[in-house]
Amino acid sequence: MSHPDDPVRREALQHLDSLYTLARWLTRDARQAEDLVQETFLRALRFAHQFTPGTNLRAWMFQILRNLHLTARKRWVRDQALFSVPAGGAEGGLPGPGAPNLPAPARGEVGAALDLDAALHRLPEEFRTAVLLADLLGYSMAEVAQIQGCPVGTVKSRLFRARGMLREMLKDYRS
Repeated sequence: MSHPDDPVRREALQHLDSLYTLARWLTRDARQAEDLVQETFLRALRFAHQFTPGTNLRAWMFQILRNLHLTARKRWVRDQALFSVPAGGAEGGLPGPGAPNLPAPARGEVGAALDLDAALHRLPEEFRTAVLLADLLGYSMAEVAQIQGCPVGTVKSRLFRARGMLREMLKDYRS
């Protein structure tokens, strides 16, 4: 007789690289991304009994990762409000997840990549995640909708609006 968490245990590691890629984009920090992926795997194994075999394990794990990230981000924002440094103190405190800390962009390919990275991180989280999942990681609209917990039409709208925002932010690169 098979155990209810067998599909999760068998197939979860197949998605490690994709989960790390998204976590790295969301957190902009290698250690935070590793921690986020580790916590995602721990939650997936802990709640494997809630996974329905035959459904999309990859989308289920991405949804766990996204929810963990949002929870951590809310906690960080709340902590910053409670423990903020007064205006004459240290230089604004520590940068949080997703805080832009890029060097001044140079022109050329490196500058374009840095500008694109900065532009992506200026997008609202829901839009950024949709772009990363659909355009960077190649997920279908249905998978992105499942991961983000919203209808496919909402994903299409978010992608349309996010791409428009990115076009506007990066208009200097048009020839």
